[in-house]
Amino acid sequence: MKQVIPKSHPRAQSLYIRERLVHAFDGGLVAKEGLMAHGRGEAFDYLIGERTSKTAKNAIRAAAFMLQQAQNPVISVNGNIAGLCPKEIVELARASGAKIEVNLFYSTEQRKQNIYKTLRRHGASEILGLDKKNSRRISGLDSARRVVDKDGIYSADVVVVPLEDGDRTMALKKSGKKVITFDLNPLSRTAQTADITIVDNVVRGIRELVTQCGRKQVKPKFDNKKNLAYSIIQIRDNLTRRAQVA
Repeated sequence: MKQVIPKSHPRAQSLYIRERLVHAFDGGLVAKEGLMAHGRGEAFDYLIGERTSKTAKNAIRAAAFMLQQAQNPVISVNGNIAGLCPKEIVELARASGAKIEVNLFYSTEQRKQNIYKTLRRHGASEILGLDKKNSRRISGLDSARRVVDKDGIYSADVVVVPLEDGDRTMALKKSGKKVITFDLNPLSRTAQTADITIVDNVVRGIRELVTQCGRKQVKPKFDNKKNLAYSIIQIRDNLTRRAQVA
């Protein structure tokens, strides 16, 4: 008899997320390299237990506070994020007062337009990163991600960079910006460089971030390095438990 996995089960959710990403690839939002990056993320999601941990919730509350205090917050959107949670991106922008900017590593005009249309369908009113007349460059980068909007990432004080590459996180930090990221690998350069790293699947964590941005936050006692260390301990403990069960 074929085993039926309940929809609420983490494995079913993982398969659903994978299917959404494949659909986004077929729709021209996601680059093939983005599929490989998602595969790495799935592995780390399994290691953290496929749930939003206490350490992730601590980081989310700290991120909400930082966004509430920001003067010009911006959410950087790539193909994977646009494919996985476009509705939540728009909701986060509204809840935090942040702008939305399309920024791609494997950049083509067609992919930018596909992402733009997807975000518009989900209610985004203003989307930066498509007007070449407004483009500026972040120093210290060779990839297409160095090209940003002067009214968006270029002048932002806080940038949310879900599923980010390490080089740009470092470049954004060197340019004086605060960086909030979602990264399932607590040892990655992005995770270690960002001001606030949410070690969680972005599809789960971004919903909680939207909720927290809608609540009044008090200044948290948050240390990103310590929070990442707790995430690593969590992975170790999960591996130990699973080895004992096996």
